[in-house]
Amino acid sequence: MQRIWKLLSKHRETILYIVFGVLTTLVNIAAYYVLTRWLAADAAIAAAVAWLLSVLFAYGTNRKWVFESRANGLRAVLGEMIAFFAARLATGLMDIGIMALFVDALHWPDMPVKIASNVLVVILNYAFSKLIVFRKGSRADEGK
Repeated sequence: MQRIWKLLSKHRETILYIVFGVLTTLVNIAAYYVLTRWLAADAAIAAAVAWLLSVLFAYGTNRKWVFESRANGLRAVLGEMIAFFAARLATGLMDIGIMALFVDALHWPDMPVKIASNVLVVILNYAFSKLIVFRKGSRADEGK
């Protein structure tokens, strides 16, 4: 049992990122589903709204539990938030572009495309968060 706890502790950040990444993806897909199925929104518009809701959820969970940000003070937190949203904007625009191309233009089935797009988004978001937004010793840590 001690071995399992040691392994979990060693990979805590990655495990939590995967858990919250899955939850963020579920928020994104559920919002997309409601918007397209219940409100008849276009795929690209639904993807944009779903992105916004999932990014708000992701920022809170990533900041508090995954990367345990130590940024405090308005300037540090704002810088971290701007970097987070900028990274998510890049992947969000990629998601919207994928949906517009494959669903709206090529008429592929939307849910498999949405799921595949979100897998790519989660991977890229982890890289951006780990290497840019929440990196240890970053300028976001200056407000301590």
